[in-house]
Amino acid sequence: MRINDLTAWHVRIPLKRTIRHASHTRSETDSLVIRCRLDDGSEGWGEGLPREYVTGETIDTAIAQLEATDFTAQLGDCFDGLEEVVAACRRLELALPSEGLTVAAEDRRDCFGHSARCALELSVLDAATRWAEVPFSDLTGLFAPAMAIRESSTRARYSLAFTPTGRFKVRCRGWLMRAFGFHQAKVKVGVDGVDDASLLGLVRRSVGPRVDLRLDANEAWSCDEVVGKMAPLLCHDVSCLEQPVPHAEVSGLAEVRRELEVPIMLDESLCSVGDARRAIESGSCDLFNIRLSKCGGFLNSLEIAAVANQAALGYQLGCQVGETGILSAAGRHFATSVGGIRYLEGSFDRYLVSERLTVEDLTFGRGGYAPALPGPGLGVTIDRASLGRVEVSRRDWRVSSEVTA
Repeated sequence: MRINDLTAWHVRIPLKRTIRHASHTRSETDSLVIRCRLDDGSEGWGEGLPREYVTGETIDTAIAQLEATDFTAQLGDCFDGLEEVVAACRRLELALPSEGLTVAAEDRRDCFGHSARCALELSVLDAATRWAEVPFSDLTGLFAPAMAIRESSTRARYSLAFTPTGRFKVRCRGWLMRAFGFHQAKVKVGVDGVDDASLLGLVRRSVGPRVDLRLDANEAWSCDEVVGKMAPLLCHDVSCLEQPVPHAEVSGLAEVRRELEVPIMLDESLCSVGDARRAIESGSCDLFNIRLSKCGGFLNSLEIAAVANQAALGYQLGCQVGETGILSAAGRHFATSVGGIRYLEGSFDRYLVSERLTVEDLTFGRGGYAPALPGPGLGVTIDRASLGRVEVSRRDWRVSSEVTA
């Protein structure tokens, strides 16, 4: 097996509704889609969502990193099997462009470039598993760090989310959630002008007492504010609080944990294996929110989950607003091949993105349930017309130095 060429698309995906939280308001998303084509014609696809306020990346820096990288040196060899492809993906390093970066080297976190890395890695692994005619989820069994958390299942179960909006819409979503048997939901708090206690009370009354509700503050508060902000919310039986403070203040959460009655989950401060190890050493959290794009791909995400498991911490598989069917498929393979996932987000395709980019509709069904994807590869087909409608620009790179027929 040999990689012939790579193509990257900058796509702009319109959202069906505006999503608002404490860090950002979004009605569309600029994403990176990459195709990996093998010498036998097999194609694999990957996706990444640069978020400057999370990993310091923009769509421009992501593309610039790809353009500065020597793909032939890193991916130009002939591979004899999936194990060799996995090893090559673990060694992948994206170059830093010589100009255009707005983040100084000393301020750049070890997750910079992760969205581009995720898109590239997924495309290569998708192509390789299609070539091998096995499901993408089989990779979990080939990745040594994931052995302790590997667990095969035939379906995944997703949770819902409540963002600040009109009371009638919140109430309707809660009623539908209860009627269709969903078991978990996230509620966004800390948004300017929103009474969190009123919002959470309305959600709890709408969904009923049995639904697991967790909160996400998206870095809205300072360490000194967390306990006070949470005091009027605890009566609504919440299971955890996600990223209450900015990343710059994350070290202070170790003290907050001693005073707060609910577990703390890291998100914006959990973007790499290094972040995971630092969080464990400092005692700053109880759970990790793993997202494939911000964490640098499928393999990095497996390692982070394994690190959490070894440290007796919980973890969820999250998603980023605007993910299309490509990342939905990758997340499904993760969720159905990894055990111990506390919460699961994603597969909002039909409800959120105007262009899901895949022929298959991967949106979860009643109760949040969705079946495992059999493959080969990610098990999805790219809708070329949909891709064309959202294309902003594209780049092509030759990888193999050998001439193919």
